[in-house]
Amino acid sequence: MSGFFEEVKRRKVYQAAVAYLIAGGAIIQLASAAFPAWELPNWALRLVIVLLLIGFPITLILAWAFDITAQGIKAAPTTGAVGSHMRRNVITLVAAGVVVSAAAGFFLLPRVSAHKVDKSIAVLPFESLSDEKENAYFADGIQDDVLTNLSKVGDLKVISRTSVMPYRGKTSNVREIGKALGVGAILEGSVRRVGNRVRVNVQLINADTDEHLWAEDYDRDLTDVFAIQTDLAQQIVRELQAKLSPIEKAQIERRPTENGEAYLAFVEAHELFYRQDGMLRANTEKAEQLFERATELDPKFAGAFAGLARVHDWAYHDFDKTPERKEKARAAAETAIRLQPDLPEA
Repeated sequence: MSGFFEEVKRRKVYQAAVAYLIAGGAIIQLASAAFPAWELPNWALRLVIVLLLIGFPITLILAWAFDITAQGIKAAPTTGAVGSHMRRNVITLVAAGVVVSAAAGFFLLPRVSAHKVDKSIAVLPFESLSDEKENAYFADGIQDDVLTNLSKVGDLKVISRTSVMPYRGKTSNVREIGKALGVGAILEGSVRRVGNRVRVNVQLINADTDEHLWAEDYDRDLTDVFAIQTDLAQQIVRELQAKLSPIEKAQIERRPTENGEAYLAFVEAHELFYRQDGMLRANTEKAEQLFERATELDPKFAGAFAGLARVHDWAYHDFDKTPERKEKARAAAETAIRLQPDLPEA
């Protein structure tokens, strides 16, 4: 048997085996990371492993039979061993390769699967760091717009605003929140507005491991707030390896308005309308005024008309059951649809 091992060493079979195992391991690691991004099924990774396992004994045979020299690939020189002794060595080599491949397959195949990226996310309420407390609505507006943008991506599972609002101001563990909401990623952040300057800090966190996947700090003019929201959504889509169609990309990049004052009025109206603090009618009436102002500042602001339609509809069903109110709701909704037929809120 010692003659067999000496022959294996002389023919550099050991080196070939080690090189093959290292290369095969690297290929499996790359495939485990890349296949989910390409949305290939798990059997594709298993097929790669099976082919690598089959290739191992073949590699041993080729290493036994051939040498790589400066002049190219040549048949390995033989020793005095011939006939049955040579055949026994080859059979032993093949058997060893098959045993190693079988053992590796028994260990790898039941356990290995392509690494799946959980494409679910919850956007927690953003913390307002503004000195003026009345600017708190602005942080909610940023959070809501980011959530809306992400909801436009069909390949993402985005938890609703209603489900995440109970976590406002709470210091719950990210893992606990992720488990409660059934998501793989959590986006949390803070917003500070000083005059016409806006600073937004965000962190995308793996809900299973509590590790940061991505973080960014934006310091822009108020007029660039839409660029911040667009970049946020696209970065998250990229980190979660979600597919983004050209139509979805265009929807995310679309600016709802070019008028900063109209946007601020819209955000404040939106926050007032959805606030539940026992002053619902007062909030509704104030929200109506702000939505009206937003539409006056920008007559092409479809989102503001959609918000105005919801306010009128709520008022009609709650405290103002007049034909005039119903007509206002219908007219605002039709205007929103005319301005932007694919508007989700319309």
